[in-house]
Formats: sequence, C-alpha cells, structure tokens
Amino acid sequence: MKKGDRSRQENTLLYALYRILGMVLHVLLVLTTPLLRLLVPGWDIDQRLCRLPVVGLDDQRSLVWIHAASIGEVQAARALIAVLTARQCMCRFYVTTMTRQGREVALSQLPVDVLCALAPLDTPQAVAAALQAVQPDMYICLETELWPTMLNRARREGIPMLLLNGRMSERSYRQYQWIAKTMAGLLKGFAGFAVIRDVDGERYRMLGVDADRIRICGNMKYDLQVRDVRKVQEEYRRILNLIDETVFVCGSTRSGEEKLLLGVYNRVQREADADLLWIIAPRHLNRLAEVKGLLDSAGLKYDLLSSCIARGRQHAVILVDSMGELVDLYSVGDYIFCGGSLVDKGGHNIMEPIRLQRPVYFGPFMKDFRDAVELVLSAGAGVQVDGPDELAESLIFHMRHPAKYQRICSAAAELAASQQGAVQRQADMVLELLAA
Repeated sequence: MKKGDRSRQENTLLYALYRILGMVLHVLLVLTTPLLRLLVPGWDIDQRLCRLPVVGLDDQRSLVWIHAASIGEVQAARALIAVLTARQCMCRFYVTTMTRQGREVALSQLPVDVLCALAPLDTPQAVAAALQAVQPDMYICLETELWPTMLNRARREGIPMLLLNGRMSERSYRQYQWIAKTMAGLLKGFAGFAVIRDVDGERYRMLGVDADRIRICGNMKYDLQVRDVRKVQEEYRRILNLIDETVFVCGSTRSGEEKLLLGVYNRVQREADADLLWIIAPRHLNRLAEVKGLLDSAGLKYDLLSSCIARGRQHAVILVDSMGELVDLYSVGDYIFCGGSLVDKGGHNIMEPIRLQRPVYFGPFMKDFRDAVELVLSAGAGVQVDGPDELAESLIFHMRHPAKYQRICSAAAELAASQQGAVQRQADMVLELLAA
C-alpha cells in the first residue's frame, strides 16, 4: 500500500471511530435525559441534543450561523455582526456557544433579532438535526472551534464555511500534527481562513491549508475604536496638572491587590529616583472604602479623581471614583499595570492600554485573557511578572533604562496598529463568500 493511500485509510478509520463513539454517546444521553434533567438541569441537555425546535428562522434572507466557544468569542461575533449590519448585509444571524455563560452574554449583548443557543453536541444525530432545523447559508467558526462531525457534515451538504479570528497556539499545533491528515481533511471544507497573526497562518499552512486561502487580519476583539489619543492625553494632563511627573496607572485592581501594589509603589519611590504619581482604579466602586482605608493606614494623602476634575490635583496619589474613566486615563500613564492578575481573579483586558499605544504590565493570573497574553508577549508589547517584587524590579529597570523601555512602547504602538481594521477585513470575507 502506498504511503498516501495508507494515510487516507488511517484518516478514514479515525473519523469513523469518532462517529461511532459519537453515535453511542448520543443514544446513552437520550436514554438518560430524564435523569440528566434532574441531576444537571443547567446543562440544557435537550438543546445540546438539538431536540428543541429552532424558531424565528422562517425568513427569506440568508442565514449566517456563527459558532463561538464562550464569552471571548462572543465579543468577536458582536463586532462582526455590528459591522455586517452597518454595511447593510442582507442576512440573519444565528449564534451558538459551547458554554451557558457564553450564551447568556450573547443574549444580553447581541441585537434582539439574533437567535442565540447552545451548540449541538458533535454527534452525528445532533449535528444532522441542527443543520436540518437551522438550514444555514453559511457557517462561521471563530478562533479554534473545529468540531469534526459538524465540519464534515456541513462540507458534504455544500454549506460555505469560513474560519474567522483564527489562532493556533504552539501547543495546539503540536497536538494537531499527530493527526495531520485528519486535520487536513477537516480544514479543506473552509473557503477561507482569517487569522490573527502570521504565525497562526503558517501553522494552518503546515497542516495542509493552501496559502491563498489564508489572510492575516488581526483580532476582531481588539479592533476597538478610540478617540484621538493625543487629545485624550492632553485633556487628562490638564485635569491632573501633569508637568514632569512619572505616572503609574494601576487599572481594574481587585481585593488584596492594592496592598501588593502599595509595596511596589513605595519601593519604586525609594529606588527609581522618580517624581511618581500613582493612579489607582479599582474594578468595582463598592470597594472604594476598602482602598481608602488602606491608603489612610499607610499615611498616604490622596485625591479622588472627581475632586481633581472639580478643583485640581493636590497629592501624588489619585483614587478613581467614577466609572468609564480608566480606558482614557491609560493615555497619560507612563507605566501601566492591569489588575486582577496579581491575585487569582482571571485578569482583565490588557489590550486596553495597548490600543492607546501604551505597553502593559500584568501578573501571572490571566486565565480569562490567554489569547491577549499570547498576542502581547509575542509582539514584545508588555511584561508579565510573577509577583509584586518582580513588578517593582521591572518598573525600576525600565525607568533606569529608558531606551529599552522605548522599544516596548514602539512595539505596543505597532501591535495597536496591526489590530485596526480587523473586523472590516473579516467582514469583507463574509460578504465576498455570500456574493459568490
């Protein structure tokens, strides 16, 4: 047997085994559905088996099915739907997620005419029922949601498919290499791939995707519009009466984190020989009293941001006491720390400083923003630290070596520029395929 024939046979056998296991699992779940409803009511077994009717799809417009894994991918779907709607795309949208949290966010943030549901399990029975009920004119996968049964069934039924906002980590790539022939078979059904970075495109190419089907588009989640950076910066420099101070902004801080950052601030003050202004923006305003108590106990005088706006700044520490200011405040930060990451809270959006062309420091706890971490670190546009001591050391080092820090600032500006237009470029691919 030739090597190519053997690979194709192995590919066929692997997928056949996957289908058989899926069929058996589906039967078992159907048989135990009453028990599952009682034991895990939040799992929504009927919807995952596609045993509920899909309503609201009896419209003559084209139907675009967008599949997102969870909350992060829903944000990408939200950006894409907004742009397609603004460009008068005559289609409807059906959004599915793997998690209940993702579905809840989709229901709360997407337009009311977008139908949101849990994705069917990747069993032959559930996928067939879902495609029969929804009858999509296009199927879009976001990021790395590659479910074999769905992709093979959609390809056989001639449904045009796109993979948008595509990314592939080094770990996933190594795992997929073990089943490279199987992956090549799955991926050949996609008309196009919009990937975030060059390296993502290269990994898909190495798995058998033709280079002419791949476009480097940036990340839709981080293609965020901002006001003119210079104007925003000038406004806050005036409010804060900034002249020669070095500004250290700590944004979206969580409980227990301000105490760690207080030690960082004190050490930098002692060792960096900088006239330092410290801005603290707690993630939740109901914690203001807690943070005030910490500052009072440390003997630090501070201003509330609202007082600065009304009467000008008096002290070297500012506590942000209003919502909606942080993203713009980042523009005056010489050094920016993004909170929820020195304590185990999952992190926050480290791309917010980046989009204002500012590098970012953050801690080890970033499980909710792993894609952003990979994007920032691979671009050299930020610094991840293990704890407060390393944060202080990194800040002091960069204050003493401004040329090295400037390279990080330039990388942040380049990364911000690379994400601009990401949604428009991927919307173009959708519209081109619909037209075709």
